[in-house]
Amino acid sequence: MMKTKVLEIGALVPDFKEESLLVLFNETAPLELKDISVIHRFEEQPKNALQEGTTLVIGDKEYTIQKVGDEANPNFESLGHVSIYFKDDETEEILPGAVLVTPSEFPELNIGDSIEVK
Repeated sequence: MMKTKVLEIGALVPDFKEESLLVLFNETAPLELKDISVIHRFEEQPKNALQEGTTLVIGDKEYTIQKVGDEANPNFESLGHVSIYFKDDETEEILPGAVLVTPSEFPELNIGDSIEVK
């Protein structure tokens, strides 16, 4: 289980809706990445939380994690960083620091929303 709260939404985050990509970072995100990232703070520190078959809840939407890149959990635990791809094609290749979730519906996020892994 893992829970985090959205603190900031970068100005360019909506532009990534077309790519079905959401980038998360904790408060240590470099300035040049803040515009493209959702900045969050852990309420519960994750420990290997991103696992295939688990449920990712963003705001009021639920997703199933289909694929987890090799670096996704270490990056998420240390930097709060993960790239989330919303795709229905489970054969899609992903980067080491990414996860693939279904359905392919991009979430609407607001400051104060929570993101959870159950």
